[in-house]
Amino acid sequence: MNFDLVLLTLMYFVVSVLVVVIGVILFELLTRKYRDWEEIKNGNVAVALSVGGKVIGICIVLAFSIFHNDSVMSTFLWGLLGVVLQLIAYLIFELLTRGFSVESELKAKNIAVGIISFCVSVGLGFVIGASIT
Repeated sequence: MNFDLVLLTLMYFVVSVLVVVIGVILFELLTRKYRDWEEIKNGNVAVALSVGGKVIGICIVLAFSIFHNDSVMSTFLWGLLGVVLQLIAYLIFELLTRGFSVESELKAKNIAVGIISFCVSVGLGFVIGASIT
């Protein structure tokens, strides 16, 4: 086993966990009608899907960055950009659903909205990741 590769893997791991934690904290601050982790603790599957989709979406961006860049710092910066773009996507998603509030429906445990939120986050993770060269 190559020690340099193990060390590099650990560095990518630490950076990736840091970016995901930053993303989760920012998403928690974005939702004003409920607290993500409290809802998840209480069994709200819709919120769990929404948060899970965001985590996967961010991780997809990080994976593409690791595949296409040559430094841990590049992965960190691409990951942060992925977080910001995911936040913007969530706000646009909320704006485009004229008939209801995504945030209210997630709090009300609407699993259908949770699934769509999940899909938006994962799908955009692929689009953002694919743009990394």
